[in-house]
Amino acid sequence: MIGRREFITLLGGAAAAWPVAARAQQPKVARIGALYIGLADGDSFKKELREGLHQLGYVDGKNIAFEFRSADGKLDRLPELAAELVRLKVDVIVPLYVPSALAAKQANT
Repeated sequence: MIGRREFITLLGGAAAAWPVAARAQQPKVARIGALYIGLADGDSFKKELREGLHQLGYVDGKNIAFEFRSADGKLDRLPELAAELVRLKVDVIVPLYVPSALAAKQANT
């Protein structure tokens, strides 16, 4: 099982693999949906996600925008929140922990 830091690093590596041409144009602000279970995880998750992407040249409000959604510890809220992120047409959903990932996967099918 990978830890949160390793996951953020992995996500950053995936962002680095985005086509160079797409990053060179930069007219579009990439929208990242982030889905997590509880408030306790929220602050560190937001901070680490922003920092990881910032190291790759992405700046919140400049070339990237975040839509953070917390289930406030209520797992039954995850599907609703994932569906909301899909309706917002975010470019990618970053889940924290397996239940969030499963909800995001189900919302995208």
